[in-house]
Amino acid sequence: MSQKIIRKIAVIFVTDVVGFSKMMERNEDETLRSFRVCVEILENLFAEHGGRIFNTAGDSVLAEFQSAVSAVVCASDFQKLIQERNSSLPDDERMTFRIGINMGDVIVEGENLYGDGVNVASRLEALSQPGGVCLSKSIHDFVSQKVDLNFSDLGDQQVKNTQVRAYDIVLDSASARDSKVERNIPEEQATKSRAPTIAVLPFINQSNDNEQDYFADGISEDIISNLSSWKTFPVIASNSSFAFRDSRQTASDIAAKLGADYLVSGSVRRGGNKVRITANLISAEGDEQVWSQRWDRQLDDIFEVQDEVSQAIVALLGSAVTGQEQKRLVQRKKTANLSAWDLYLKALSLQNNKGSGEQVIASCKAAIELDNQFCDAYVLWCRTLTGMIFSHEYADSRADNERQFHINAQKAFDLDPNNPEAVIMLSRSYNIKRDYDKRIELAKRALDLNPHHPSCNMDYGLAISSYGRFDEALMHIFKAVEMDPASRGSYEGTLPMIYMAMEDAENSLKWINSANDISPHSRYQGWLAAVHAQNGDIDLARLHLQNFLEQRPEIRSLKDYEKVVPTICKDYVMEGLKKAGLTNSA
Repeated sequence: MSQKIIRKIAVIFVTDVVGFSKMMERNEDETLRSFRVCVEILENLFAEHGGRIFNTAGDSVLAEFQSAVSAVVCASDFQKLIQERNSSLPDDERMTFRIGINMGDVIVEGENLYGDGVNVASRLEALSQPGGVCLSKSIHDFVSQKVDLNFSDLGDQQVKNTQVRAYDIVLDSASARDSKVERNIPEEQATKSRAPTIAVLPFINQSNDNEQDYFADGISEDIISNLSSWKTFPVIASNSSFAFRDSRQTASDIAAKLGADYLVSGSVRRGGNKVRITANLISAEGDEQVWSQRWDRQLDDIFEVQDEVSQAIVALLGSAVTGQEQKRLVQRKKTANLSAWDLYLKALSLQNNKGSGEQVIASCKAAIELDNQFCDAYVLWCRTLTGMIFSHEYADSRADNERQFHINAQKAFDLDPNNPEAVIMLSRSYNIKRDYDKRIELAKRALDLNPHHPSCNMDYGLAISSYGRFDEALMHIFKAVEMDPASRGSYEGTLPMIYMAMEDAENSLKWINSANDISPHSRYQGWLAAVHAQNGDIDLARLHLQNFLEQRPEIRSLKDYEKVVPTICKDYVMEGLKKAGLTNSA
């Protein structure tokens, strides 16, 4: 019986000495002595940053790291220490290293690792300049927002029959980059090095009580939240992954539709004070189950079980978190009150199943009455109020809803300033208050906390668009769509505002009509009136304006409309509506 091949995703660090053979020819004893000193420096850094040597060959050292950030910091520190050492030595005694770092699929064989992930790291090491560090895109994307280093994009490179997107760390120790390195491969071909994307499917409720579905969904939601908080790889939003509830499609088919490399599935059986959770990790390639585990616990341990599931998946995919990220996960503001948590899960279920805003808020309030330090309940309350504030249905209570939103957003942030959703809510609070500098500051903070979160990308995109950074804003909006395709309507609903601000009538009309087809709303009639008027089609503009005013009788003048016009595109829309025939007075 053949032994099962064990695979995982790992961060691989490869280094060797530049011109080692020539140095050995000149002075073998001195070269070996110097090499051992340098390796000792490297080993000390590995011990400090969590690296593990798994292979050596001559002057090469191959190591595995649990964190991409730790690997990059270690490499940078090593090159700086070697540069300091060399400064005190004669030229012929100096030893210079190249370093390549990659994150990719490897095969585990005892203590050794081999496979594509190791091969690409070796190719990057060969591409590195003397005294430099060369990274794959998968590493760069993880660390660029987390380390105080500068990077140089080398574009896509062909190295020994492998295409890889490469980046240099800009270091004083590195030689000047050889001009032969060119951006010579089209962007669309660059697919070799990227972080794996995970989708968590809704866990199956195996309890003999259909009303416990919300509990199973809550477990899934919390695992998604935990996984997302690590920032190590993209996680598909629950709005999209939950669309495949009870689907009979294969894992590879579901993964293809979600753009995921791995699927997490599982089941929950709750009875009395006991719960059994089973979780599985499935590779989209070949529908292969690569990991499965079961937990039988008392309900008092439910949060510990959820964290164990998250950590096991992260460990399997090879990118254990930095010390700071680990600390943040441990410090996540959870409620110790299981009754409060149960009410929160019911509120979450109501929102996911299009329950009324009043019902969601009532459950959030009840949860907070049991635990007034429950950050997630305040966030969910805010999320619900967001929809109500900008809904015509709740126009009469808008002022009260805004007031409550500001209170809750600040409370959520104070309770957990490292919760990206809490930061988003406070950013939106400042947007409503029209303090746009504070809004963009908080939106950037949320994005830094979780660059793969759809709402973080959308909110940051909208924030920077107010400052005219339209191309960058569109990039973040489309990234949100990619991470949460089932909610694309809500994200794409922001595109008309950006294109109107850009005075791009063609794309404005395209996305207004698209948004209106998905979810008809009176606002789109007003926008159509403005864009058509700006485009010179006054008759059509007046028709849409008439439709808008019939649906929104409270708006009788430009002054009335000014209260609801999006700030991003205010000037363009107000001017368009004036051209369409809306006057300054009723």
